[in-house]
Parts: sequence; C-alpha cells; structure tokens
Amino acid sequence: MRIATFNVNSVNARLPNLLEWLAEASPDVVCIQEIKCEEPKFPREAIEDAGYNCFISGQKSYNGVAILTRLPAEVAQNRLPGEEEDLQARYLEVEVATPTGAVRIANLYCPNGNPLGTEKFDYKLRWMDRLQNHVKGLLELEEPLVLAGDWNIIPRPGDCYDPAAWMGDALFQPESRAAWRRLLNLGLTDAFMAVNGAEHAYTFWDYQAGAWPKDHGIRIDHFAISPQAADRLKEVKIWRMARAREKASDHVPVTADFDF
Repeated sequence: MRIATFNVNSVNARLPNLLEWLAEASPDVVCIQEIKCEEPKFPREAIEDAGYNCFISGQKSYNGVAILTRLPAEVAQNRLPGEEEDLQARYLEVEVATPTGAVRIANLYCPNGNPLGTEKFDYKLRWMDRLQNHVKGLLELEEPLVLAGDWNIIPRPGDCYDPAAWMGDALFQPESRAAWRRLLNLGLTDAFMAVNGAEHAYTFWDYQAGAWPKDHGIRIDHFAISPQAADRLKEVKIWRMARAREKASDHVPVTADFDF
C-alpha cells in the first residue's frame, strides 16, 4: 500500500500536475494540503475519473485538506478536536479498509506560525498541543496509524540548506521542534528517518530567490506512524523532480510504502 502526502498549493491551479503525478506514482491513498477551496469548487470529477474517491475539508481561498483513496474509507474526524471556535480546515482523518484490516490515516496541514511574537505562533503551538492530545487517544486503539502532511516544522539542522537562515523562522524555533519531538515520544516514528535519514533531502523549495535551482530547500513534509504501521514500513520516497515541472507546487510529493 502506497500512501502519499502532497501540499499542492491550490488544487485547481495545480490539477494537471497532480493528475500527471497520480498516474506516474500510482498511490493508493493521497493526503493533499492547501487545496485552497471549499468542497463545491473541488475538482472531484477529474480526480474520480483518475480512480480516486475524495474526502474533503475545505476552506475558501486558504488552507484546506483532502484525502484521495482508491480503497474503501470512512471519515472519522474532519476537524482537530480541542478548540471548537477554530474553523481553519487543517485536519482530516479517515479509516481505510485494506486486505489486512483497517488503517487510520490523518492528513495534517499544520500552522506556519510566522511571524514570531504574534498570535500566529501561539496558534501553531496550541495546535500541536491539541494534536498531541488527540494522538494519545488514537494510539490507545493499537491499530496502524499514519499521520501525513505538511507539518511546517524542520526537525533537524540537516533538514535545511542553511540553519542560520532559518533561526528567525517559526518552522525552526526550539518550541516548534520540541513539539515535534514530544509527538514522536508518544511512540510514533518519523518514517523517513526510519528507512533513510539522509540530511539535505528536501521536500519544499520557496518560489523566491531562486531556491529551487540553488537547492535551498527544507524538509517539512513528514509521516509520523504508530508502531503497528512502523512494523510494516518498507520505503519512503521524496519525488524531488516534481518541483521541476511547469507551474509546480513549492512542495513535492512524498510517498511511504507499507505491507498492508
């Protein structure tokens, strides 16, 4: 079973790229972030024609997540619990039926948190605390769990081209990285680190200042997986050259292959 995460940076603007990549990579489940549309504007027909069912948590012009699946699935959560007044569309959780049993997959678009010293950074940290509280309950189910998405956190200095350049950014703050570690310390595994762990393997290159041709990237798109999923993990691949395509997203897809 191949599970993918891909921040598409507007699903309608990048639809040809998304469809081309789906045909190339043939993932079974795809977690896409920053769809930047409400459900009526989502290109459901084109994606269903490509063989996928669509589960959507959308928001006008901003944020928004969707899960595309070729397998039977049911929505378990369409918002992250913990702040009822939080209407940002950043979380979607489904239960997917596989030949070996149910797999729970959560799609996350974690808050960016910039600029520092504002409510945006406070919101980022609160959101991560809420996620940790929710995941504690999910782990008690003792089932395969895959948290996939754009985490907007650079875990290690080796996950960016120049740590000094990111010292003032919310993605690389000690508090942000500590929130990531606390989550893993619940018993989750960073899938990339488990099977590869190479430094300077990036998933995002900014549109500004020639970041892509200079390879000035960062790794912020991650899979955090439960022990029941880690036992079945086979491979993680960063589809780096998707960034070179015309009208590409600033993120590239990442896939994790499991023996489900």
